[in-house]
Amino acid sequence: MVSLANRNIVVTGLEEFVGRPVAETLAAEGARVLASDPGFADPEKRAAFEAENPSFLAAASTEPDVLAAEALERFEGRVDVLVSNDGFPAIRAPVAEAEAGDMRDGLEALVVRPFALAGKLVPAMRAAGGGRLLFVTSAAPLVGLPNYGMYATARGAQNAMVKSLARELARDNILVNAIAPNFVESPTYFPEELLADEAARAKILKNIPLGRLGAPREVAELVAFFASDKCGFVSGHVLPVAGGWA
Repeated sequence: MVSLANRNIVVTGLEEFVGRPVAETLAAEGARVLASDPGFADPEKRAAFEAENPSFLAAASTEPDVLAAEALERFEGRVDVLVSNDGFPAIRAPVAEAEAGDMRDGLEALVVRPFALAGKLVPAMRAAGGGRLLFVTSAAPLVGLPNYGMYATARGAQNAMVKSLARELARDNILVNAIAPNFVESPTYFPEELLADEAARAKILKNIPLGRLGAPREVAELVAFFASDKCGFVSGHVLPVAGGWA
């Protein structure tokens, strides 16, 4: 267990991939969590969410400029950690059939917007003497996925961004790391009906050396570790969480 008491943390994509288990784990360790999700654009949904989940705050917007401003306002100018958990469909498309627009959309969602949000929060982290940027990416570009070149390319760009930002921001005591999962059980990438199909599940599992899907909590606990004081000398790391696949 780690302690995140008094840490102000922004988690994007609450209902994407591992967003909710990450947010719940961070809150359980004492962090104040501001979660963003497109569904929170409705004020009534935001209010209902906060009433049902007193450990969380719900952000009104997912736009980088607006989200950063709200985070700094609600956290009184101090954001300690950004957890960028941004999802995008893994579109199956051989290169000869892929649509350039899908590639652009993937890069926008997984690279451009997270980069912009980080840029808006870095000045406050720098002024506070440090902080953490954590990106939930993918192990896919570490190995390569035939017919999923668009998705792997966008995730690979995220991993490259982490390497560069880590070197750029180390002098400011801002640590930048990526947790790079694959084969983690989540409806975002493995719908329930797919996993209920025994033949389909067996086909998936045969790719995983450990012989099972990862649990979302296993990713969440790693995020909590990277957000804590126990991980104070690690930056620029892309950690695959893929059961030995990568």
